[in-house]
Amino acid sequence: MQINEQIRDPEIRVVAADGSQLGIMSAKEAQDMAYEKGMDLVKIAPQAKPPVCKIMDYGKYKFELNKRERENRKNQKVINIKEVQLSPSIDTNDFNTKCSHAIKFLKKGDKVKVIVRFRGRELSHSQIGFTLLEKFASQASEAGNIEKPAKLEGRNMTMFLAPKKD
Repeated sequence: MQINEQIRDPEIRVVAADGSQLGIMSAKEAQDMAYEKGMDLVKIAPQAKPPVCKIMDYGKYKFELNKRERENRKNQKVINIKEVQLSPSIDTNDFNTKCSHAIKFLKKGDKVKVIVRFRGRELSHSQIGFTLLEKFASQASEAGNIEKPAKLEGRNMTMFLAPKKD
């Protein structure tokens, strides 16, 4: 944003601090008017013809912007992506343990990336991975649903689960 002496346009439209229009005048006249009131002249719409400038307290304006930004950051929810790795030859108890971990992550509000890693000749039986991921999604359906379906990428098959909305 351009303020005070940085504004070098020959004509500008000036808006007062209370929002009322003061008309079109030279930048020097508007600066003098702002200094009389103990405020700054700030260009708020540089693309307009003529550019629009407002008389305001720039320090207070920046403070309000930072305050609003901090408030928005405070209300933001950070979503982590947790990873669960399986193999096509996984045993049922191991599978159930991994599934319970994924359900715990989903209930906590995190997304889960489920990976089936194929090694050697296992890649030729990729349908085992699809059925494994379908079974995983059906068991975890109480806490989350499929965000991205199973997809084979190189030697890994991935699927994303997202927590259910309350």
